[in-house]
Amino acid sequence: MKMFNINDALDKIKRSIDPNNLGMILIHNGVVRGTSKLNNLQIDGMILSYDRDKLQQLIRETQSKPGIAYVSAWINEGKLRIGDDIMCIIVAGDRRSNVLDPFEQLIKSVKSCVVKEEEY
Repeated sequence: MKMFNINDALDKIKRSIDPNNLGMILIHNGVVRGTSKLNNLQIDGMILSYDRDKLQQLIRETQSKPGIAYVSAWINEGKLRIGDDIMCIIVAGDRRSNVLDPFEQLIKSVKSCVVKEEEY
C-alpha cells in the first residue's frame, strides 16, 4: 500500500481551498505502539483491516458540517509493526470552533466503527 505523505496532503489542501475558508488544519497520525491498549502488555504489532464504505460515509458526513472545507482519511492495512503508521486523518476548515469537534468525532468513529484490529 502506498504510504501517506503529510507534506503532500498539506500542499494539496492549501492549493485547493479558498484561503477565506481555511483557518485550521488538524492532523491525527495514529502509530502502532509497543503495548496493548487493553492490558498494557508488550505486543509485536497488529493486523489491521477496515470498512471502506463506512469510512467514505463518515468522510461525507464530516464534510457536510458547517465550516468544514476538506476531509481526508488514509488507513494502513495488513500486518503492521511497532512504529508503523496506522492512519492519518485530516480535517480542515474555516475556524477552530467549527473544526475541533468534527475532527474528534471522526477519529472516534473511525476507531470504533471502521477499523478492525488484532494485536499479536
